[in-house]
Amino acid sequence: MKIVTWNVNGVRARAEQVAALIERERPDVLCLQEIKVAPDHLPREIGDVPGYWCTWHGTKGYSGVALHVRHGFAATCPTITHPAFDHETRIAVADIQSSAGAFMVASIYVPNGGKDFPAKIRFLEAMTGWAAAMRAAGRALVLCGDMNVARSEIDVHPKERNPRLTGQLPEERALFEGLLDTAGLHDVGRELDPDNHEMYSWWPPWRSMRARNIGWRLDYVLASDGLAARAVSCPAQREVGTSDHAPVVATFADGVAK
Repeated sequence: MKIVTWNVNGVRARAEQVAALIERERPDVLCLQEIKVAPDHLPREIGDVPGYWCTWHGTKGYSGVALHVRHGFAATCPTITHPAFDHETRIAVADIQSSAGAFMVASIYVPNGGKDFPAKIRFLEAMTGWAAAMRAAGRALVLCGDMNVARSEIDVHPKERNPRLTGQLPEERALFEGLLDTAGLHDVGRELDPDNHEMYSWWPPWRSMRARNIGWRLDYVLASDGLAARAVSCPAQREVGTSDHAPVVATFADGVAK
């Protein structure tokens, strides 16, 4: 099973890159964030992807997420929901019945908090409560996307570390850890590569920061126990695309989610 998540920072500007990513990776699930487009204004080459059930949840010029599920992977068209805390088209959840088992996968774009920090905190708190409820109901879960929190110091280049910056604040990191603990989720990328000090997924768009790999890790695949135990790899593809974020590609061994 392969799950890809990517903050595209405007899907209209990167339609060809998204199409190329799908063709190259053939993910079972594709999650996109910050699509910045209403469904009726999607580029033709990605609006309806052959072989995928496609969900686009966005508005013109701001925020928005997408979630695509491959036909051969899911037994039927997944049910798509948007939890009550959905704010500015920031989350879509697919209930998937597949050969890998039954599980829920969410494409998530957490507010960055720069203009409205309390809204970010409310979103993170509500997402934690929702994910905990799914765990209590016995549902396997994968949360994918731009969480807009660098989980710990290792997730920020030393030249960018500043505990007073939004995205690195102690209260944000505490909420992130609370999400993992309360919902029983695993940070797949970090667990597979615990000592990698250069595993970033976002770079400031100036001074060749991406080329120099001076970045932050903001994009994650978070998975329940049974799924996380089967994770094989979860790199950020720094060389791919012209967004300020890189795609993160999580691969899982065959088996059934529990």
